[in-house]
Amino acid sequence: MTPEVPAVLAELAGLVARNAMPGVPEPERASDLGLTAMLLGLAAEVWDGAAARLVEENRALRTLLGETGADEDLHLSKLKAENDRLRTRLIEAQIAAEEAGDQARQDAIWAELRASTERRKISVSLV
Repeated sequence: MTPEVPAVLAELAGLVARNAMPGVPEPERASDLGLTAMLLGLAAEVWDGAAARLVEENRALRTLLGETGADEDLHLSKLKAENDRLRTRLIEAQIAAEEAGDQARQDAIWAELRASTERRKISVSLV
């Protein structure tokens, strides 16, 4: 499970607050603040592309599922909720394709899942 940006930011706020207190050993402070800086950079990267990725993914999922419509509200919470709804429908479509022995449909679903994984890669992804 990938943590959402708000959860990461809340954790980082706690790390910064703890390290602002006196008595934190310097090696621990340096380690925590280095980690905080790295995670803030990654959070900025993910946050910057989140709306574009979700709109692209929602569009691809709608096409695959034969749905019409578009993302009118570009708030991340709304885009994510729609993405969750579409992914639930995709699971149902995958089950139906497996039960029907529809290999072409299964291949199309897996192709979109691979594309979705590629869209979610960040600059430090190893693969």
